[in-house]
Amino acid sequence: MTNASRAHSTAEMATAYGFEPVAEGQKQERVDGVFHSVASRYDLMNDIMSVGVHRLWKSVMVTKAAPSKTRPWHSLDVAGGTGDIAFRLVEASNKNANVTVLDINGSMLEVGRERAVKNGLSDHVDFVEANAEELPFEDNSFDAYTVAFGIRNVPHMDRALAEAYRVLKPGGQFLCLEFSDVDVPFLDKFYDAWSFSGIPAIGRVVTGDAESYRYLVESIRKFPNQDAFAAAVRKAEFARVDYRNMTGGIAALHTGWKI
Repeated sequence: MTNASRAHSTAEMATAYGFEPVAEGQKQERVDGVFHSVASRYDLMNDIMSVGVHRLWKSVMVTKAAPSKTRPWHSLDVAGGTGDIAFRLVEASNKNANVTVLDINGSMLEVGRERAVKNGLSDHVDFVEANAEELPFEDNSFDAYTVAFGIRNVPHMDRALAEAYRVLKPGGQFLCLEFSDVDVPFLDKFYDAWSFSGIPAIGRVVTGDAESYRYLVESIRKFPNQDAFAAAVRKAEFARVDYRNMTGGIAALHTGWKI
């Protein structure tokens, strides 16, 4: 179990590469290296790390997003390179929705493009390589903005949240699924043991890269807790901000609305 302190605000994450302090501007390059390394096995490792439970969490997120089955509906999925959330949204809409997947990492996007072709969803999903802190879209463009397990890897989360608000249409919904602060006695100790001992070792076997998974585990522990992140979402001017803990707080679904 680590004694490293959890960040109290999103601003602290800009110079935190896991538990390691880094200079302003250095985090993005190092995070890019992590995802170039793990892209081909990213979804497999999500299954292993969460023992498959991430699929249930994502189903809750997609249900909450409520993609329309009858009217034009366009969402933006940020840091979603492999397409997992995008494909679920399209299927939930009976292939009525169109989803733009945005990721800063080309390797992750390449995996997503290949999966879209394989699953016959290329007509409903497009892929854009860009930075969440500076979105290449006009104001009021999307009905929903989703980000699953990616916001903690964005150096300046306040900028990303402001951009999310900007590109959403009035009445649009922000949804962020992220690992969070476990609030169940004894589960937190088990989860720490699994995370810091089990996940990097499995990452070494499955991907040949233990260090990248050590960073990912540390970034989870460094990420602000549920209330602190909700405060950041409110600061970005979202209304009706709320969160729902899942599996004892291992993950939390944060939501807000552009009114």
